[in-house]
Amino acid sequence: MFKNKNNNKNNLCGDKIRSLRLTYPTKLSQRALADKMQLIGIDVDKNAIQRIECGKRFVTDIELKAFSQIFCVSLDDLI
Repeated sequence: MFKNKNNNKNNLCGDKIRSLRLTYPTKLSQRALADKMQLIGIDVDKNAIQRIECGKRFVTDIELKAFSQIFCVSLDDLI
């Protein structure tokens, strides 16, 4: 079975997304971030945001693009 060598995390952007969420001008909750993602057309829920932030869930390129739009940062900044 494949074993991740990145501290057992399935993404590189989870910590950055959490940091951006907490420093957003109105400090977004995980649910509010999931709602913003759904408005863009990305079907994620609060639990998915939680798993992304702790590194237990892979993040697709489409989701990365949506996060970059919400936080007004480049894709490079997320990674």
